Amino acid sequence: ALESKATGFNWVFSPCVAIPLNEKWGRVYEAFSESTELTAELEQASVVGHKGSAESINVIATAKHFIGDGATDFGVEGGNTSLPRAEVLQRLLPPYQAAIRAGVGSVMASFNTLDGLPMHAHKELITVLLKESLGFDGIVVSDWKAYSRFGGPNIINAGIDVVMAVDGDLTMFQDGVRDAVMNGTIAMARIDDAVRRILRQKFRVGAFRQPFADAGLISKIGIQEHRQVARQAVRESLVLLKNEDGLLPLNKNKRLVVVGEFADNAGMQSGGWTVNWQGSTESYPVATTILAVIRKKASTEVLYDPHGEANDENVDVALIVVGETPYAEFFGDVGGEFSKCALTLTETHQKYIDTYTSKGIKTVVILISGRPMVVSKQIEQSNAFVAAWLPGSEGDGIAEVLFGEYDFKGKLPHSWPNSEDDYKGKYGPNFWDDSIKPLFPFGFGLDYKSNDQRA
Repeated sequence: ALESKATGFNWVFSPCVAIPLNEKWGRVYEAFSESTELTAELEQASVVGHKGSAESINVIATAKHFIGDGATDFGVEGGNTSLPRAEVLQRLLPPYQAAIRAGVGSVMASFNTLDGLPMHAHKELITVLLKESLGFDGIVVSDWKAYSRFGGPNIINAGIDVVMAVDGDLTMFQDGVRDAVMNGTIAMARIDDAVRRILRQKFRVGAFRQPFADAGLISKIGIQEHRQVARQAVRESLVLLKNEDGLLPLNKNKRLVVVGEFADNAGMQSGGWTVNWQGSTESYPVATTILAVIRKKASTEVLYDPHGEANDENVDVALIVVGETPYAEFFGDVGGEFSKCALTLTETHQKYIDTYTSKGIKTVVILISGRPMVVSKQIEQSNAFVAAWLPGSEGDGIAEVLFGEYDFKGKLPHSWPNSEDDYKGKYGPNFWDDSIKPLFPFGFGLDYKSNDQRA
């Protein structure tokens, strides 16, 4: 929140409180968990954190995307949500209720359809449920180009207060709303409600008392204190799925080889929505990569094998880093129109593991991904397996745990799939019931004191 404020922003579009029902969805990593209860708890903490304890760091948070974005059929971004209304209210609504209790200032409407209506035009859910029944008094903001995509004046009448219009539909939006007010299609009372909500949040965030960015906050961007918090988040989110014969923690005196291009690339570590919309496949200098910190902490020379060739077999342990190339939104849908992503590792990454295990070298696999992936074979092959998610800029946090300076604390926020067959239905592997048994259940995670037993 402080760093956002330092850049001049007093309103941010987070947190995402979707409940991912199908890991084929390309935005799983934006959400917290498949668990409604855990999502509500973390989302409430996020809203409170954005608000801060002083006006200087008071930032408007946005709970998104209302409602059903993570539960579309087949995990399609902006697709149809066919869950029964009772399940929508039971499983998807509680995080928004928690956000309202925490004082969230903004809610963003979703791209999906529900009940055959685009959510942006769903007056029953936006106005009647969210604003009236739940008492939300903040701003309902549209998503990208919603005016031209989802019904023009209809989205205003449904309860959208601020429209995200850009080149291509900005003029259409401005002219269309003006004309609709003039001819009575949009009532002036609806405009008054929107303006009142916007002004209310501006007063709450102090925008009239302090309309300009505080240049004195610029020095807070990227400070060591903030990096330490980020590194703690990395350490505590790592999930140990396997640790055969206590291979971890690593012995600093053993001869190590780090394998794979992901190991020395901060862009790959960070996923989408970072330096660029779709993330970056290039590294950037203000981050610490996994390779760099392993070399810093090891007591002996650490080899680097970016292409998994295993030319030097005189090593004790191979740290093989594999995962997903960065993606965002519909580009990340598995089986979507861009066919960019898969639920399994690429053939290249699978070969890295095959090459080293076939030579009898002990292997630790570190998975960099935005969602659980079907890696049952690779878990079986390896001696130790770590789900590292998208650690971002602070690769130090991974090395600190691998070398035993800290123990593993992370637990799975999602049930872990066993095979691609689990994804045949439109809801994917519906772990909300007992119809499919996961490889690892929600909440699973080993530590250095655990026996390597699956829950």
